Amino acid sequence: MSFLQKRTGGSLAIVAGLIVMTATGTTAAEKPSWIWGAGEAKENETIFFRKIVRLNTKDLGPGAKQVQSAKFTMSCDNGFEAFINGKKVLAGGDWNNARTVDVKKHLKVGRNVIAVRGWNEGSVAGLVGQLDIAASTSRHKIINTDSSWRASRSKADGWESIGFDARDWKTSRVTGALGDGPWGNVFAKASKGSGGTPGVPAPEHLTLAKGFKAELLHIVPKGEQGSWVAITEDHKGRLIVSDQYGHLYRITPPKIDEEASKIYIERIDAPIGHAQGLLWAFNSLYVVVNGGGIAGHGSGLYRVIDTNGDDKLDKVETLKKINGGGEHGPHDVILTPDKKNLFVVAGNHTRLPGDLDTKRNPSAFEEDLLLPRQPDARGHARNIRAPAGWICRVSPDGKKWDLISSGYRNAYGLALNHHGELFTYDADMEWDYGTPWYRPTRVNHVVSGSEYGWRTGTGKWPAYYPDSLPPAIDIGPGCPTGVKFGTVANFPKRYRDALYILDWTFGTIYAIHLTPDGASYTGTRETFVAGKPFPVTDLVFHSDGAMYFAIGGRRTQSALYRVTWNGKVIGEKAPTQAEQEAARLRKLRKDLEAFHGRQDSGAVRAAFKHLGHEDRFIRYAARIAIENQPVSEWETKVIYAKNPDTIITGAVALARSGQAASRDALLNKLLSLDLAKLSERQKLELSRAYALAFVRMGEPADKELANRLIASFDSQYPAKGADLNRELSQLLVFLKAPSVIDKTLAMMDTKVESTMVVDKEALDRNDGYGGTIKKVLANTPEIQNLHYAMTLRNLRYGWKIDQRKKYFEWYKDAATKSGGVSYGGFLKNFQKDALANAPASERAALEKLVGDASLAYKPAKPPAPKGPGQLWELEETTKLIDSNMKGRNFENGKRSFAAALCASCHRFDGQGGATGPDLTSASSRFGTLDLLDSIINPNKVVSDQYESSLVTKTNGDVVNGRVLFEEDGGLHISVNPLDPDQVTIVKRSAVKSVKPSPISPMPPALINILNRDELLDLFAYIKSGGNRANAVFSN
Repeated sequence: MSFLQKRTGGSLAIVAGLIVMTATGTTAAEKPSWIWGAGEAKENETIFFRKIVRLNTKDLGPGAKQVQSAKFTMSCDNGFEAFINGKKVLAGGDWNNARTVDVKKHLKVGRNVIAVRGWNEGSVAGLVGQLDIAASTSRHKIINTDSSWRASRSKADGWESIGFDARDWKTSRVTGALGDGPWGNVFAKASKGSGGTPGVPAPEHLTLAKGFKAELLHIVPKGEQGSWVAITEDHKGRLIVSDQYGHLYRITPPKIDEEASKIYIERIDAPIGHAQGLLWAFNSLYVVVNGGGIAGHGSGLYRVIDTNGDDKLDKVETLKKINGGGEHGPHDVILTPDKKNLFVVAGNHTRLPGDLDTKRNPSAFEEDLLLPRQPDARGHARNIRAPAGWICRVSPDGKKWDLISSGYRNAYGLALNHHGELFTYDADMEWDYGTPWYRPTRVNHVVSGSEYGWRTGTGKWPAYYPDSLPPAIDIGPGCPTGVKFGTVANFPKRYRDALYILDWTFGTIYAIHLTPDGASYTGTRETFVAGKPFPVTDLVFHSDGAMYFAIGGRRTQSALYRVTWNGKVIGEKAPTQAEQEAARLRKLRKDLEAFHGRQDSGAVRAAFKHLGHEDRFIRYAARIAIENQPVSEWETKVIYAKNPDTIITGAVALARSGQAASRDALLNKLLSLDLAKLSERQKLELSRAYALAFVRMGEPADKELANRLIASFDSQYPAKGADLNRELSQLLVFLKAPSVIDKTLAMMDTKVESTMVVDKEALDRNDGYGGTIKKVLANTPEIQNLHYAMTLRNLRYGWKIDQRKKYFEWYKDAATKSGGVSYGGFLKNFQKDALANAPASERAALEKLVGDASLAYKPAKPPAPKGPGQLWELEETTKLIDSNMKGRNFENGKRSFAAALCASCHRFDGQGGATGPDLTSASSRFGTLDLLDSIINPNKVVSDQYESSLVTKTNGDVVNGRVLFEEDGGLHISVNPLDPDQVTIVKRSAVKSVKPSPISPMPPALINILNRDELLDLFAYIKSGGNRANAVFSN
C-alpha cells in the first residue's frame, strides 16, 4: 500500500499488480494482463511504466465529439499513480479495489502517453489496467496492460511526460491475466475516481482552518521508504526526512502551485537513520537517533557532513552517545535563539549525559515527595527518577552539555517564537485518567532552570507548586509529537505567531495562540488541521512560506502534506501597551537567568529583591539565581525578610539548599506569617514551603514546635479550595495530627464533581482511546476523594474501628467508577497499604469488608477455537484477508477474538485486558499486512509501555516479565500477560541485573489455532472496530 514517487531521480516503490480495464467487463481477447518490471519482483520496490497510445480522428472523431467515453481502469498490488500526457488522472492504494475514471478530456489526436508509477510491499507484485475508448458508433479502441508496456526501476526527470525518451526502458514482464490468482477479477468491483491509500486521508477529507489549502504531495511507499517521523529543511530548500526504523531521505518539493508529481526523492546513503530529530545547521546535518540505528549509530547526537563538496552527505560524526531509546527516548534538536548552540530534548526513559558541564537548577535531581508515592499499578516507569525528561543546551561540537530544564514525561518537539522563547509539548500518562495525579498533555514555556514536576506513579507535582512552573495551556489526552512556530510562514500574522503542536493519537495539528502574560504566556487552542486516521509526526515551515508535515510513525502508512494560505489579506495590529510591559518583564526574567548555573558576587544583590515579585516566573528566576550562590550569602536575608512572598519563596530556596540546622528557624519564620492576610495562591505556596522543609530537613524534633505547626494547619482545614485541602491533608498526615482522620473522612462523605481537560471533538478521531476517555467522562471517579484515600492510607495510628470501616467501605463505590487502565490497580494497592497499617487483629474483618474492590480486568475463560488451525504465512494470508472482507460473521469474529486470546491482553470496544495496546481503532491506522505482521512477529516492535524486563538472578536464572513494584526486599514480577495476577517474587538480594526485554509479552502466531473462517471473521471484527453495521458484515 505504498505510493509512487514524483519527479526526477531517486528510487521509487515498485508497482505491485497494476491493471487497466473497462468498467463493464471484457471479453477473453480484451483481457488485460498483470505486468511488472523485467526479472523477478523484489520486495518493497517501485516500478515506472509507460505506454504510447496513438489516436487518430477515427478514434476520437473531429474535435473528439464522436467519443462517448474513455474509461480508464486500473489496479496495482500494492498501489499506483497514473498520468495521461503528464496529468495525474487516477490513483489507488488498495489492490483489491480497482479504480476507474473517464479520461476523455485528457486525450488528443496524435501521440499520447499513459505513465504509471506502481509499488509493492512484498514479493508478489503486479499492475493491471485498461483504457476503453468508446465512440458514438459503438466502436471501441482498447488499450490493455501487456508486454508492450515499457518499464524501469529508475525514475528520471519528466518520465511521465509525452516527450520523454524511454527507449532504454525494458519491456514489461507478464505475470498473469485479469482474473488469475492471487488477485482474482479486481475489475468486477471497480470504484469511480482515485482511491485513497488506507491510512492517508485525501486533502478534501481533512478539517482545515478557514482560508488555508492542504495538498497531498507524496504517499510514502512503506516497504521502500518506511514511515516518516522527523523532517527539516536544508540550506538549499530541500526537505530531509527520516524513517523511524530506517534511512534518511532528501526531498525537493514541487514549487507552490506546481503539480505534486514534480516532487523528487532520493535516499541519503550515509549510514545514519532511525532519527527523531533533524536539523541543518553549521553547514551540516544534525541527527538525533532514537534506538538501534544503522551501522552502529544507535541512540545519540550525530553530525553528518559532505566531505568533498559533491552535495552528498557522506560522513557521520558521533558527537554524543545517549543512553535511552524507544518512545521515551531522545527526540528533537533545534538551534538556540543566538544560533550559536543547539537544544536537545529527550523523554523520561533517557539518562542525562554523565558529564554535564552545568545544570541551571541545582536541585533538578530530587524527588521532593512528602508522603510515600504509589508506583504505577502496572509497573510502568517504576524506576524512573528525577530529572525525568530533560532539555539541554549543547555546543555545536557536542562536547558541552548544559541542563536547561527538566521534569517532563515525554516532551518530543522544541520550538522558538519570534521573541526567542523556547516551548515544548509534553505527554500525559493515559493510564492515569480519572486520578488526581493525571496531568494532561500540555504546552510548556521552557525557561532557564525550569522544573515541570513529572515524577513516577502518584508522585507528579501539581502545577501550583512554587518549585515548578505552570503550563502555558493544558491540551488534554493525546500523544505529542512535533512542534513549530509559524514565524517564517506566508500566513496571516495571527498564524505566523502561533505555535503548531501535533497530536499523533487524535490526528490533530493545533494552532496555539499565545498571549504574553507577565514574563511568560498563556494560550488558547484552535484545531488547524485534523483527520481520521491522521497520525501526524513532524512539521517544518519552509522558506517557500508553506507548512510541510508528515504522517506516519510506529510503522503506520506515511505521507507528506503541504498547507498554504489561500485566503484574503488580514490587517495586522500594532503592539499593545500590555505587550510592551510583557516585553519588559521578559527582559527582567532573562537578566535574572544570566545568574543561573554559576556563582556571581552580584547575583544575590540583583536577585533577592525579586523573590517577592508579583510575577511567578520572575520569582522563580530570582530563586534559581540565589540557589546557585553560597547559602551563607542569603540565608539571613530570608530569616529577616518582611514581604510574605519573599519569605515564602526564600523559604523554598532555603529548604532546597540549606542545612538541617536551619530547619527550626525556617519553620518559625513561616509560622510568623498571618494566614488571614494571605491569598489562596500564597497559602498553597506556603504549604509547599513547609513540605520541602520537612522533606529536605526532616520532621521537627521539638514537640512544642510540631504542635504549633499542627495547630496552624488544623485551623485552616478544611479550607474552601480543593487544592489547599490536598496540601493540608498531606501536612497533617505527615505530622500525625489527631484530627486529620475524622475531618478527612467527613469530606469524603461529600461527592465532589470531577472534571478533566479534554478536546471532546478530538475523541471521535480515535475510537479506541477516545472511547475509553468518553467512558471515564461519563462515570468519572471522585478525584478529590481519591486523593484523600491515597493520603490517609499512610496513617498507622489514631484510627477508631468505625473510621477504618468507613474508609474501606469508600472503595466499594470507587471501584464502580471508570478510570484509566491503572485505576483499579491503584485502588487495590492503596487498600493493601492501608491494611498493612491496620492492627493485625482487625485485618481479617477489613479484608472481608473490602473484598476485591478493584477494576483489574478478569477475563472469562476463553472459548476453544473451532479449528483445525494451520500455519498462516504473512503475504498469502494478507491477500486472503483483503480479498474476503464481505459477508463476514460478527459473532464468530467476536468469539475468535476471545479464542485467540486477544481479549485477555487487549481492550477492544471498551472491554478486555490492558497488557497490550487498545485495538479498537487499530485498523484505521494499520493495514492488514501490518496488523498481521504484529500478530505473527510480535517481537518486531515493542512499545515502552508494554515491554517486559529480563531479571537475571545471581544463580544465572532469568525471569521474563513485567516488574510491578518492589516491596519488603522483593521484586514482584507479573510473568503471564494472559493472567496479570500471576506474580513471581524475586528477592532483591538475588538479583544480578534488570534490563528491558527484546521479547514481546505477546506469544507469536496466536492465530495459528484458527481455521479459515475464524481468521477472516476475526479480522473483520477488528476492522469493524466492534461495529455490527460495518460493511464487512454485509454481502
